[in-house]
Amino acid sequence: MSLNNIFKNPIRCGLKEWRITMANKFTFYNTLDRQVEEFHSREEGKVSMYTCGPTVYHFAHIGNIRTYIMQDVLLKSLEYAGYEVKRVMNITDVGHLSSDADTGEDKMVAGAKREHKTVMEIAKFYTDAFFKDFDAVGNKRPDVVEPATNCIPEFIHMVEVLLEKGYAYVAGGNVYFDTSKLDDYYVFSSSVEKEALEVGVRDDVEEDVNKKNKTDFVLWFTKSKFEDQALKWDSPWGVGYPGWHIECSCISMKHLGEYIDIHCGGVDNIFPHHTNEIAQSEAYLGHEWCKYWFHSNHLNDQSGKMSKSKGAILTVSVLQEKGYDPLVYRFFCLQSHYRKPLVFSYDNLDNAAQAYNKLIKRVAELKAEGTVDETVKADYEAKFLEAVSNDLNTSMAVTILYDALKADTNDATKLALVESFDKVLSLDLVGHAKALADAGSSVDAELEAYINDAIARRAEAKKAKDFATADAIRDELLAKGVEIKDTREGVVWHLV
Repeated sequence: MSLNNIFKNPIRCGLKEWRITMANKFTFYNTLDRQVEEFHSREEGKVSMYTCGPTVYHFAHIGNIRTYIMQDVLLKSLEYAGYEVKRVMNITDVGHLSSDADTGEDKMVAGAKREHKTVMEIAKFYTDAFFKDFDAVGNKRPDVVEPATNCIPEFIHMVEVLLEKGYAYVAGGNVYFDTSKLDDYYVFSSSVEKEALEVGVRDDVEEDVNKKNKTDFVLWFTKSKFEDQALKWDSPWGVGYPGWHIECSCISMKHLGEYIDIHCGGVDNIFPHHTNEIAQSEAYLGHEWCKYWFHSNHLNDQSGKMSKSKGAILTVSVLQEKGYDPLVYRFFCLQSHYRKPLVFSYDNLDNAAQAYNKLIKRVAELKAEGTVDETVKADYEAKFLEAVSNDLNTSMAVTILYDALKADTNDATKLALVESFDKVLSLDLVGHAKALADAGSSVDAELEAYINDAIARRAEAKKAKDFATADAIRDELLAKGVEIKDTREGVVWHLV
């Protein structure tokens, strides 16, 4: 069905039969049903996946990037299992307010004021910055990336249909979705969401007097809401701009059709954003929209959840400036389950860096000689597939990689398995190993012991305020191809 037919005839398509597509069971936690479920795509062998993209008013911190790493692993695991995946992501460049209650300032406008730039300049700069970090950690870019400002006609059309069907109303110049028209608004977890509403969802929520119900949400703002909004469009309800939630519904339908298999996001998107997406999408379409919902948990630092509101933002680019390979951060994330909170510290990242470097060294020692033992290869690939198909058990997948490297088989088979597993892990193991071998500077136990001893000697010199000796040790290490950097969390080093 064409895009025009989808938007003009939202109920015409019948529900296709859900079919088992693969012999191997592929399971993950479906937030909608609150349990680990076996996945079945609507179309055999093909998966439609939608990802909530960033609001590009500031840098994406490493907690945001963890979410995209785990979504990337899901996509590549599905591909490893034999599926063809089409993935769509939005870019929020308008309409995302600072409060969940449709109050506060548009984050894009706030960013423009902060940096004395236009909203579109801010959007371009931070979109580029986002994808720089997104790419650096080994993620595959979505097939479609669509900014919200590209889809204003689609937003207006959806609002018109919701008004015609009685699911929306105009009040105070704005258009609101009427949640009282739904049999069950709290589709994810009634008790949790109702409790959240009792405390105002978030501390900064203010009541909107135009709403009929506390859970109603804005589909379209007009100037009656914000006079100083930078981006505005003509609409049947006056000059204004879309609410945040509507963009994902319309962008997914524009590129994936009436049904999507998997919708991805962070746990902080579950309510109200994804709840509101389901409400408006299924009211518009007249049928179930998305069967599977995949959410990753928070990355915490020692003070709690990582967020932009805390001030300084720790990004992948900042980690690079501190001497860390971005793929070390990916490796760090892979060692924890996506549904568990992950605690970040530089000590933890240093441990991941040491393990990653040892892994690269082990791969670099393999010789591309002999014939691949297809029986051994198939056996280990089956184990790896079983791990990633079992609720995305990435830590077990990494363990199977180590087991393969220790297996009683030839190097050619081991290299083939490393390349196979890296289709999902995306750690560039062979590429990094080749670079290490070409440099002729593999870090053996003797060199590593020397480096650690030199760092300890330098620390003692600095403690004694013998800075000349400390500088001499730094130069000594550099002469041996080892660069060190002082950070707040300690000294990090890498080969140059």
